[in-house]
Amino acid sequence: MDQIKDIKNTDELWAENITINEAMKKLNNREKTIISKRFFDGRTQMEVAEEIGISQAQVSRLEKSAIKRIRKMYT
Repeated sequence: MDQIKDIKNTDELWAENITINEAMKKLNNREKTIISKRFFDGRTQMEVAEEIGISQAQVSRLEKSAIKRIRKMYT
């Protein structure tokens, strides 16, 4: 019988989620909030800036810094 691969529960996805969770734990609270809202909630930098009360430029800078630190951890 033919089976369709379940892409939602693969070992690769499971490992990816663990890696993301571990990386998020190493960020400070503001960085976690920004990364979460930007990449998991799909908000723009302007929306995030308004929600947390900082400028869009600050969101951009903090986002860039957080991503750089995450990359450094895993390269």
